[in-house]
Amino acid sequence: MTETASRPTLEAVAARAGVSRATVSRVVNGGEGVREPLVERVRKAVEELGYVPNQAARSLVTRRHDAVAVVIAEPETRVFADPFFALQLRGISKELTAHDSQLVLLLTEGPEDYARVGRYLAGGHVDGALVFSLHLDDPLPALIQGAGVPTVFGGRPGWADGMRGDATTVYVDSDNRGGARDAVRHLVGLGRTRIAHITGPLDQTSAVDRLDGFRDVMVDADPRLIVEGDFTPAGGERAMRELLGRCPELDAVFAANDVSASGALRVLRELGRRVPEDVAVVGFDDMLPVAEQSDPPLTTVRQDIEEMGRLMARLLLRGLERRAPGEQGDQGLAGTPSRVVLPTTLVRRASA
Repeated sequence: MTETASRPTLEAVAARAGVSRATVSRVVNGGEGVREPLVERVRKAVEELGYVPNQAARSLVTRRHDAVAVVIAEPETRVFADPFFALQLRGISKELTAHDSQLVLLLTEGPEDYARVGRYLAGGHVDGALVFSLHLDDPLPALIQGAGVPTVFGGRPGWADGMRGDATTVYVDSDNRGGARDAVRHLVGLGRTRIAHITGPLDQTSAVDRLDGFRDVMVDADPRLIVEGDFTPAGGERAMRELLGRCPELDAVFAANDVSASGALRVLRELGRRVPEDVAVVGFDDMLPVAEQSDPPLTTVRQDIEEMGRLMARLLLRGLERRAPGEQGDQGLAGTPSRVVLPTTLVRRASA
């Protein structure tokens, strides 16, 4: 057995730097009022000794945990199968890592998970929360409000009541409606006249906004040409079969996301429909592993999913920095923009 070396203490750092323990504590915990030459001496001593602050003790002083909960309102089978979530988590992780903050991933699959997440957030384990993929009847917002945790949402939340009104809601979203309009206008510009839409789940605002964008262009769209999907490949396959059964003469499809479009492409190929000659297909997201490897490569609407994640984390961290030391029990993020909506771009490939 080897004897573990003793961990350097604040006192050891103070002795090496030739300052008081209180001065070291202020520097390590980000306090003010220490002259720059002393700060440099403390930092040099910390580096030389390999001092690592005790996080529990530091939290007692700063009321910060340097940890952020990322709450995804989806079961793990969906989260780990859909590249959308990987891209958003990558953006969040990069931003948190750059600010020396830890990501705590929380998923919800059933009522017991909501209760667990609510207890965890209320327990004061994290400085704030990033929440996305909400559904309209989701209990998470009420649980978060009850926990008093500063929060940034991914996607426009669907509520409008006073309890969770827009005044205190911070979110990052893409221009879903405008992107959908661009997709459908592109199909119209190709001369397509019987354009169908595979929606996302209509209890999510992104799917509703994309359906509204479709209807903005196809004002008199045949209701038979709209089928609700669920943002999954299997949902895209099911919806495509239903559309062909209803209207076999359709000549274009706008799918509400790329993985739904991939499912639609499989059905069209299976049934001998040529893409784009017989049926043009457009997706939404521009997730490269899906869009570029589809057969044929998918024309789609690009939203910067990774940047959405980064911005969510950035807004939360900036808001936390503006809060007074030790300030708790307020879900608001003073001085933070209440909403950021990123632009979308149509990316043309072989499918349309």
